[in-house]
Amino acid sequence: MTAKRASGILLHPTSLPSRYGIGDLGKEAYKFVDFLARSQQKLWQVLPLNPVGYGESPFQSYSAFAGNPLLISIDLLMENGLLTSQDVTEVPVFNQDQVEFQRVRDYKGSLLRKAFGNFKKRNQPNGYCKFLAEKDWLADYALFMALKEYFSHQPWNQWEKSIALREVKSMEFFRILLKEEIEYHYFLQYTFYSQWLSLKQYANSHGIGVIGDLPIFVSYDSSDAWANPHLFELDSLGKPAKVSGVPPDYFSATGQLWGNPHYRWSEMEKDDYQWWRDRIKNLLQIVDVIRIDHFRGFESYWEIPAGEKTAINGRWVKGPGEKFFAAIIKHLGKIPVIAEDLGIITPEVVELKERFNFPGMKILHFNLHCNEKEDFLPHHYEKNSVVYTGTHDNDTTLGWYKKLLPGDAEFIKEYLKLETPEEEDICWRLIEVAFKSKSNTAIIPLQDILCLDSGARMNYPGTVGGDNWAWRFRSHLLTSEIETRLRELTAASGRGAFA
Repeated sequence: MTAKRASGILLHPTSLPSRYGIGDLGKEAYKFVDFLARSQQKLWQVLPLNPVGYGESPFQSYSAFAGNPLLISIDLLMENGLLTSQDVTEVPVFNQDQVEFQRVRDYKGSLLRKAFGNFKKRNQPNGYCKFLAEKDWLADYALFMALKEYFSHQPWNQWEKSIALREVKSMEFFRILLKEEIEYHYFLQYTFYSQWLSLKQYANSHGIGVIGDLPIFVSYDSSDAWANPHLFELDSLGKPAKVSGVPPDYFSATGQLWGNPHYRWSEMEKDDYQWWRDRIKNLLQIVDVIRIDHFRGFESYWEIPAGEKTAINGRWVKGPGEKFFAAIIKHLGKIPVIAEDLGIITPEVVELKERFNFPGMKILHFNLHCNEKEDFLPHHYEKNSVVYTGTHDNDTTLGWYKKLLPGDAEFIKEYLKLETPEEEDICWRLIEVAFKSKSNTAIIPLQDILCLDSGARMNYPGTVGGDNWAWRFRSHLLTSEIETRLRELTAASGRGAFA
């Protein structure tokens, strides 16, 4: 991260307006970049851009390398001649405020297959073969997705045993049998990367950097675990032996059972963490800064035996720590990182973060309450940190404020010097506190810029389905008044210096 003061907005592309039921990489994404530029914001933070799996969560993906095909812009495919206006005449009426994932998947899937059919009839673009050659992960991912379709979307450990365990003859057989479907996924990834990199270049050309997300764990039902079982804590049949989560705490009496397979760190160390180096190198091609989710897991992680119903019966296990980041930096050079250091953080985690000078995260919702220690209040934040009002896992600021206990509400009223705490005042006063703090970087969820209530919340941790990951905004909400207010606050706070 830069040592200069900068600010930006957290918004996942799925939340952008679009007539196709989900935000995409088309004109509304470019309009959002224009809004960022006009309001003097220098950072756009997104959630993981990978294909969503269980619960539509971007943190439970089919691949740590691939891009989400649902983000592909239909309009850009039309501009490229891969679809015609006749192909897109009967667009369903989608919910403009929530992503209807299955309806979107069905509709966009049919159009993407039409586009693929037209793509095959053309001479391949010059960059296509180069893309296929450069993406070492792509062949396994495309085969994995083709097999998912062939085996009715079952998890890979429920496929035929020979292909689940990647026996040579079975791999050869299915590569021939599913050749067309494999090539379809090549096309989707080439298209996603082409559209995303064009958008990123546009953002960078306007002085805006992209912050991307790196979940520490990957999904068990992923091409990563299927293609690299030796790197994960799996048994001889390929089933998870030890899984991830966090222990019981103030918020949950049984902890959180995430269920992702743990890594075999000793195995990864043998080749200087090659899989991780490839993953980070790939991510740095599509973002400018990496936010490492659950950073503390690199120092120590909560290991739960597979089959447990809760996270209670786990244990702390030492992670790779300093030698991991030293190896990454040795091979890739200094990497721009934000360390998600939320929750119960030990001195060892702090030491690891500070050893590499990674900025941590500060969340106003967590620090503004009547029992908070003085040293943790916003006016004491250190420079080398990133301050947020809240994150994708928090309620919106307005929703949070409405649910506060009386003592906390009174404390905040006094701390913010609010005489008439109108809804808009609460949101913008917290944005002002974040912007005027000493933290070098301030990131605000768009929901708080728009002063939206709990209905705009992105995720409820520990739950699956419902409205999680589904929120979308409407374009008319980004008014010139908001743009002006944000630009003036940015200037008054001495931010806007990302380079």
